[in-house]
Order: sequence, then structure tokens, then C-alpha cells
Amino acid sequence: MSFPKNFLWGGAVAANQCEGAYLEDGKGLSCADVLHGGKDKMAEMADAQALRRNMEKLEGFFPSHEAIDFYHHYKEDIALMGEMGFKVFRTSIAWSRIFPNGDDAQPNEKGLAFYDSLFDECLKHGIEPLVTISHYESPLALTKKYNGWTSRELIPLFERYARTLFERYKGKVKYWLTFNEINATTLFGAPFLGAGAIVDDPEKDKCAVYQAAHNQLVASALAVKAGHEIIPGAKIGNMIAAMMIYPYSCKPEDVWLKTARERETYFYSDVQARGYYPSYMEQFFAKQGIELEREADDTRILREGTVDFISFSYYMSMTASSDPELTKTSGNLFGGVKNPYLESSEWGWQIDPLGLRTLLNNLYDRYQKPLFIVENGLGAKDVVEADGSINDDYRIEYLRKHVKAMKDAVEVDGVDLWGYTTWGCIDLISASTGEMSKRYGFIYVDKDDEGKGTLKRSRKKSFSWYKGVIESNGDQL
Repeated sequence: MSFPKNFLWGGAVAANQCEGAYLEDGKGLSCADVLHGGKDKMAEMADAQALRRNMEKLEGFFPSHEAIDFYHHYKEDIALMGEMGFKVFRTSIAWSRIFPNGDDAQPNEKGLAFYDSLFDECLKHGIEPLVTISHYESPLALTKKYNGWTSRELIPLFERYARTLFERYKGKVKYWLTFNEINATTLFGAPFLGAGAIVDDPEKDKCAVYQAAHNQLVASALAVKAGHEIIPGAKIGNMIAAMMIYPYSCKPEDVWLKTARERETYFYSDVQARGYYPSYMEQFFAKQGIELEREADDTRILREGTVDFISFSYYMSMTASSDPELTKTSGNLFGGVKNPYLESSEWGWQIDPLGLRTLLNNLYDRYQKPLFIVENGLGAKDVVEADGSINDDYRIEYLRKHVKAMKDAVEVDGVDLWGYTTWGCIDLISASTGEMSKRYGFIYVDKDDEGKGTLKRSRKKSFSWYKGVIESNGDQL
């Protein structure tokens, strides 16, 4: 058994990292629009005072405001993806492009029309849209008014937003994700990123952070149920930031720490796939003194709104150790103790293709639901040669090994894998740093970290390589 004939090969982007046009055609500000670029971006997201200043006055350079101007280049970009043979294109819808303040009485027709045109362009090239409803871009007005997802007020607003999308695009989109990397709300110590919430000390105020997580889980379940009602045959998944976690040693404390770290992510997929809170999480809440605001219907809603498939991002693995003296990785999102057996990217993310195969098996064994890899790729600095060529063999090698790993998971292990969308199939701004120099794409975009450049698109060496992978359905790597 090789990859199935209907395997969905493609690429992925996010609206806030590629569209630009941040106030065009009635769009409102999103949380992403008040974050500066640079390697200290993660620190800014965790700085409550800095966030409050940015919300009141925009000063400096904000990469999302123009991004790569996909808003005006999407036809050209989709044509290039069609040339590669994409079967699927994962993108997100900017909530504030549809409801500029999140709670507007009526949706913004110009925003709806843009995505109509985008999806039409995809379908014209034989590409299925895979749409994320919320990808790190909740309306800033909801942060100001409700402090984001810490308030249950956002649950009905999100359900209405999701229903608006399902009704509008039911003839064009059948693959949906509710929240991008939903575990980001608690994982990165910066709930502003995933939940649009400003929490002065997330480590101390766990109640606020987990309330935001709970509200998103309920909203996700409501969206799943609505999607199934409005679009018969729709496939709606969750999305988690996943990584393989190893115990640093066979020391029992390391093994247990690995289990505890895994549960920080599995909590979300357990609820979304199984429809109830796992006992380990209820115990955690009790021990931590966390009392969530839960309504009587929440239990039923979670039970009735389980997802059809599990989707996830995978970039790296990490190790867990009880020894505080060990060297940590420099990875700017996950950290963890450095694994001496693995190489690292220029940004300190440890490269582990076999970890992807192991993770696929773990997730499939745990849930027995189809899987979808919706983000995977190598962020690296690309060099444009004098003749205009970009020889990104390092990216090809990274992707080749990861495709081989998922091929083994399908062929040898019997994992039910629906598709694979590489992250940043066209260069875009980094979510973690706002940099353009951290490039993932098969398509190069002429723009630098200061926002300068022509925005001209050009094919990298990996463009032809991935085209061959898709043509051969993964047989030619």
C-alpha cells in the first residue's frame, strides 16, 4: 500500500502572514496587526504592557500590514501552485475581514467576495481549498471589549462567524479546520497569539488561560456541528501544534516528564476527538485550584461536536529532562533540552524525520481517526544567485526525508493519512519572528525583513522537485 490515489498534496499559508491589505475593503484590525517583527516578537506577545501600548497606537513596522500582498497577487500565486500540481491549498479566513469588529450586526460583503474569488481561483486550477476558520487573527476589537477568549461572549460570536462561512462557501469548500494550533493558548506562555487575550502573568493566572482554552473548545464543537448541518459531507478537523517528545534518558523522572509534556497538547485533541475532558485534566484543575466557568450544555456540546479528522503541524521533536543543568535548544517556540543525535535548523529547531513517523503512529493509535499533516517545512535563509536561481537543496533534503517518513507510516504501519500541506509554500512572514528571511516556500518573494522589495515571485529549485513528488504521488523523492 502506497499513498492512496486521492492523497491531498499541497501547501499552506495563513491570512495574517500573507494577505496584507490590513485595512482594505472594510477589514478591521486583528491581533496579528499590532505585533512588530523581529526575533523579540515572542517576548512582545508575552508582554502585557507592550501589547496594551500597541493596541492604542501603532508605531513602527508591522509586517502583517503588507505581508507578501497575497490579497492582490493571489491569482498569480494560485496559478504557480496549480503549475506544481497542488491538490489542496490550506489557507485561513481573516475573521476581521468578514466581521471587522467581531461582533458587527452584518458581515462585510467585500471580505466575503474576496474569498469567493480566491476559492474560485483554486477550483479553476483543480485545487481543493482547506480552510482554517481562525488562525492567530481574532479581531482586535474583541480583545479590547472582552479580553479575547477569556470571555464566553466570544463563543456565540465565533459560531455565527463559522455559520456565515459555511453558508457562503458550502458549494466551494468541503475541508475545514476550526482553530489553528489550538494548544497555542497555553503552550507558548503568550495567550495573545492564539486566544487574543492579554494576561499579565499567564503562569500565575492559569484560570484565565484555561478559561480561554475551554471557551475555544466549546466554540470549536459548535462550529463542527454547524458545519455538518449546513454542508452535508463536509470534513471538519481540529489542528494542534504537535511534536515528538522523547525522555532525555531512561531515568523514570524523565519518562514521566515526557508524558506530562505530551498531555499539554493531547488535552486539546483528546477533547476535540473524544468529546469530553480527560480525567488527568480534571485532576490537574483540582490540584491547581482552577475553577472554570462551565455551563450545563458544555458537556453535551463537546460530545456532539467531535472532529472528523486530526490535523497538526510538525517541525521538530524535543526531549524532556528533569535535570535543569542540561543545555536547552535555541528554538524560538518550543525549547526543550538539546537532543545530541539531531541536527538543527538556522533557527535552532531540531530536525527529526523519524519523529514524524512515530508521531503519526502515536496519534493514529490514540484516536483511530484519519490524520492530516497541515504544516511541515524548513525555515532557512535563501540566496538568489546571479542568474536568479535559488538552489535550496537543504529544503529539498528536509522535505524528502519527512515525506519518506510519512510514506513509511502509511505503507508499513497502516496509518490513515489524508494529505500533506507544506508550510509557507510561498514565502511569507514568520509567525514567531515576523521575518521574511526565515523562508519556507517553493516560491520566492522579493521582500526583506524591513519590508523592502519588489514582491516579484520566482521559482526555487524545490518548486520542480515538489512538482515531481506530486506527479508521482510520492514515489519519486
